[in-house]
Amino acid sequence: MKQKTVVAAALGECVHVAGIFNFLRLAEAAGWQTVFLGPATPIEEVLRAAEQRQAELVGVSYRLTPETGERLLGQFAEAASDLHARGVRFVFGGTPPVAERARALGFFERVFDGNEPVEEILGYLRGESVRGSEGNRYPQTTVERIRWKSPYPILRHHFGLPTMEATLAGIARIAEAKVLDVISLGIDQDAQENFFHPERQDPRRRGAGGVPVRSADDYRALYAASRRGNYPLLRTYSGTDDFIRLAEMYVETINIAWCAIPLFWFNQMDGRGPWDLEGSIREHQRVMEWYSQHNIPVELNEPHHWGMRDASDAVFVVSAFLSAYNARAFGVKDYIAQMMFNSPPGLSDAMDLAKMLTILDAIRPLENENFRIWKQTRIGLLSHPLDPDAARGHLAAATYLQMAVRPHIYHIVGHTEAHHAATADDVIEAAKIARRAIENAIRGAPDMTADPAIARRRAELAEEVRAILDAIRSLAGPDVSDPFTDPVTLTRAVTTGVMDAPQLRNNKFGRGQARTRIVDGACVSVDERGNPISERQRIERLLS
Repeated sequence: MKQKTVVAAALGECVHVAGIFNFLRLAEAAGWQTVFLGPATPIEEVLRAAEQRQAELVGVSYRLTPETGERLLGQFAEAASDLHARGVRFVFGGTPPVAERARALGFFERVFDGNEPVEEILGYLRGESVRGSEGNRYPQTTVERIRWKSPYPILRHHFGLPTMEATLAGIARIAEAKVLDVISLGIDQDAQENFFHPERQDPRRRGAGGVPVRSADDYRALYAASRRGNYPLLRTYSGTDDFIRLAEMYVETINIAWCAIPLFWFNQMDGRGPWDLEGSIREHQRVMEWYSQHNIPVELNEPHHWGMRDASDAVFVVSAFLSAYNARAFGVKDYIAQMMFNSPPGLSDAMDLAKMLTILDAIRPLENENFRIWKQTRIGLLSHPLDPDAARGHLAAATYLQMAVRPHIYHIVGHTEAHHAATADDVIEAAKIARRAIENAIRGAPDMTADPAIARRRAELAEEVRAILDAIRSLAGPDVSDPFTDPVTLTRAVTTGVMDAPQLRNNKFGRGQARTRIVDGACVSVDERGNPISERQRIERLLS
């Protein structure tokens, strides 16, 4: 099959070629053969090259005075009329004022003014934007959307305001802005825990922590609000009770993009649900199995709950391994491995990256034809500074760092997180900041994974992880075939303190005896005098 050819140039006296060059770079990624004619190219030269190269597509740019550009583009359209009649397609890119004049000519198939998301341009170059209705351009399952947008990650952001009205309007605005691929619905705590139990709901808590959805029709309305713009996917919390009933409703009302559920949390241990630890582990495993039977991806939003409670990096990695291990054991086909950076916030970038790479080292051997891993990264919930300008800087820098693991999904944690729940405008602004950092990184970032200090830390952490996993195996009874999926053994891992974090002190289930501190940028276990100790030493002292 002949490779399609696109010829492109800046017209007339225009010497600005960055935009057209970027367009050709995307065209190459979409499989086109590209011909770049350079700046200030005469009309005749562009058309001659298109004829000689038998181009299917011709792209021209002009970024100077709109009035001059309008006259030049008119001349171009007249001169190119024969090629246009023979089926050659034409596109224009320029500043918004010039683009407005170009659209008015009615000659160009597409006009780009610089505000378009990268995936929209890629979709056009792949031929996807000329098929079907507006909504059909945008894949409506997670895996399809990831593949469609590659090499860029799909973007998600949490959104939910204290009233349905404000949330509906905000979702519509975000969808129209085409900045997110996934809107994660932030619903209030009563909806997470008591959706099917109105008698347990407290009117005084209405809207606490998110939008107060109280019926299936509320969810349908939220989904309807997203049916515009780039038709973002929706997902929401898996809840802390009545898990399967909620799952059935989510599929029916919002076509839930994927399930996100922890392994050890969202129960009496963290005060977010009615189940005890062992019971909630069993329920969470049932939820994984239910979603796997319906071919819906599953994320275990587990490791960061340990990190936010100052657990050691090794405990963080172990929880990530156990999450992936359980997902595979309970039939999940598409597993989303969540990696929250900056948890705890004091980690250095190098040691943070080393921790995430160790997670990937641990879980990649689990992959097979029936278990695919999709990487999702995000900024630490507790890491944004209060000052909004400083938070914007943190958002950009942390995003750039995370691109080192080449995530398939990037969860934007907006720069307003430390101050207030994000409004639609906040979400749009945060998405634009993150997008730019991602584009810079994908264009060609240094290989931060090659840092020798990171390699050393990965090896250290791998040994620490083995020590903890060995200890968990030792807690299993003689009749347990698989300690890593056995709810009783996993519960013992917490109640004995093998899996522990400093902030679990005085907890109903956790021991809270672990001590940690940041040493050379890493979060490590320490003894009562503050001296670093290995996980094997910590566990030996604990179990002795």
